[in-house]
Amino acid sequence: MPCTPARARMLLRGRKAVVLRRYPFTIILKARTEGDLQPIQLKADPGSKVTGVSLVADYAKRGKTVVWAMDLQHRGQSIKDALDSNVVSEEAGVIARPDTVLHGSITAPDRMVG
Repeated sequence: MPCTPARARMLLRGRKAVVLRRYPFTIILKARTEGDLQPIQLKADPGSKVTGVSLVADYAKRGKTVVWAMDLQHRGQSIKDALDSNVVSEEAGVIARPDTVLHGSITAPDRMVG
């Protein structure tokens, strides 16, 4: 849970906490001795293309507040589209070998006439 800068300094001087990150400045407690736990819920909103995931804290004064949120993009549709485009191009005869040209003669060096 967030704390004031004065409390953070006291915890660091008393060796009850250590610096986890300098930017943004974050400390982590070495051992929990007292205090209340923060009630947090994990929420998920599944969708067909995107799934939303969030952590929601329930505060007494402010009510429910989103602490962290993210969108998870599903790859299913993009994979299906890529496979479908390969099938369409194979049916149309668009896929060519590296040693041939679609509209013309063979251009491989070992088969060139001249």
